[in-house]
Amino acid sequence: MSKKKAFVLRIDPKKLDAVEKWADDEFRSINGQIEWILDQALRKTRRFRKRSSQQTNEDTEIKK
Repeated sequence: MSKKKAFVLRIDPKKLDAVEKWADDEFRSINGQIEWILDQALRKTRRFRKRSSQQTNEDTEIKK
């Protein structure tokens, strides 16, 4: 299980309402929706790429 860091987010109430409605449409929690939005934006700008467990295992074997 991945570790997650908690933090306070200040957000305009109208934006939060919009995210909440979007989350409901996608059957996600508000937190899950915000994480998904951030993930998509980071991937689009190539600032983040999740590594699959297979890639991690391959990297570990190469280092041995």
